[in-house]
Amino acid sequence: MDSEQLRRTAFFFDFDGTLSAIGPDPEKVRPVDDAPEALAELAGRAAYCAVVSARPVEFLARQLHAVPGIVLHGLYGLEHSVDGGATVATLPQAAPYRPAIDEAARAAAAELPGALIEHKGLSCAVHFRNTPELADAVESWAADYAKEHGLKVQRGRMVVELKPPVERDKGHVVREVLEQRPELAGGWFFGDDLGDRPAFAALAERAGREPAFQAVRVAVANPEGDPLNGLADLMLERPDEVPGVVRRLLR
Repeated sequence: MDSEQLRRTAFFFDFDGTLSAIGPDPEKVRPVDDAPEALAELAGRAAYCAVVSARPVEFLARQLHAVPGIVLHGLYGLEHSVDGGATVATLPQAAPYRPAIDEAARAAAAELPGALIEHKGLSCAVHFRNTPELADAVESWAADYAKEHGLKVQRGRMVVELKPPVERDKGHVVREVLEQRPELAGGWFFGDDLGDRPAFAALAERAGREPAFQAVRVAVANPEGDPLNGLADLMLERPDEVPGVVRRLLR
C-alpha cells in the first residue's frame, strides 16, 4: 500500500484473539510480539488507527504502551481515548450504570463459584474457559440477571458479559469514524469473535454505498468455531500473523 493510500485508510483492531492470544487469565494476556510497535508505526502513517475492544481503555493503554497516535475504544465503545489512555471519555448514557455493574460483579462472584469474574467498571464479564462445565449455568444466570436488572448481555469466546442497556457496539464505533471522515478511501477491521461482526457489517455498508471504498475484513482463525461466519476478505491463522500483515502494508 503506497503512502497516499495509507493516508486515506482507517485501520481498526480487536485485541483479544486478534492482537493477543486467548489465555486462561484475562489479566495476564499480552499482545503478540511486535504488535504495539507495528501499530505505533501504522498510526503515524495511516489516516486513522484504533483498537476497538471489550477491554477497558486503561488495560489497552498498558498493553500498547500508551501510544498517543493509537485511538483506544474500550468496552465496545462505551469509553474511548484519543491520547493513548491519558484522558478517558465515557459515553454519557452509560455512566449512570456503574453502580448496577458493581452490584452485578458482586452477585456473579457470590452466585457463580468457580467462574472467573472480570469487573471492568462499566461492564462485568463472567468467564468459564477454565470451567467449561459451568457454561450452561453462566449463560442462564446472565440472561436472568440482565432481564431482572435491566442490563444487556454480550456473548464472546467462553465468556458472557453484562453491560449497560445502551445501543453501542463495535459497528457504531466504525460507522462514527467513517461518517466523520468522508475523505477516507478505505477501511480495514481485524477481528476474531462475535463482537466483531457489527464492525464487519459497518465496513460492508460503506462499501455498498460507495463502490470505490475499499473495505477489508480480516478474520483471525478461532479454534472454537467460526463466529464471523465466513464474512472475512482475508483469513489469518493466528494473532502473531497480524503484525506481519501490518508491516507488509507499511512496506
